[in-house]
Amino acid sequence: MADIRFHFDPRCPWCYQTSRWVRQLEAAGELTVDWAVFSLEVVNLPEGEDPLAIDARSGPSLRTALQLRQEVGAEAVGRFYEAFGKRLWEEPPPAKIDDLDAIRASLEEIGADPEVLDRALADRSTWDAVVAEHQALVDRTAAFGVPTIVLDGGEGNAIFGPVISTLPVDDAEAVELWRHTEWLTRNAAFAELKRGRPKLPDLAVIEWRQQQPPKQ
Repeated sequence: MADIRFHFDPRCPWCYQTSRWVRQLEAAGELTVDWAVFSLEVVNLPEGEDPLAIDARSGPSLRTALQLRQEVGAEAVGRFYEAFGKRLWEEPPPAKIDDLDAIRASLEEIGADPEVLDRALADRSTWDAVVAEHQALVDRTAAFGVPTIVLDGGEGNAIFGPVISTLPVDDAEAVELWRHTEWLTRNAAFAELKRGRPKLPDLAVIEWRQQQPPKQ
């Protein structure tokens, strides 16, 4: 059984889709997952701008995730990401990434205290912790986006992806994709394998957005 760390930012639908595949693998007993944060807003900051000084739109959810880890434990972070991700990507019309009510509802759904959010936002050091976790990954692995998967419980080789539009049809296909992914990630000589994205993620909110009339 593999032991991985999965770095996420809830605002990315591709990351959320890959997280669903990872949960499928976890349920099949193929791996265990430690959920960790990454900030797309920080990684895309103009050069010289201080990441500790910004108010990121993903900040409330990322800060809540780390507060939840501190108060409840690491396993709760994954359950929170799943609950909040569903509200962003599977339940049209979707919640916004900075919707505090949706964050509280996600905490309630997993049996956590909704005031975890309030405690996270009341303490600016929770954003410092997000930036520190993000930067530690970047410094060690040169990570540039999500999903980023790190082998060996976060101490091994890392890879961006896999970026998938549709979930594997069954556990056997999910495991086959994982074993190819793990082999490439462990191969230190491997750098990149990429092609275009002809299909968007197969998520209800993506389909809903495509059906909305254009803004005037």
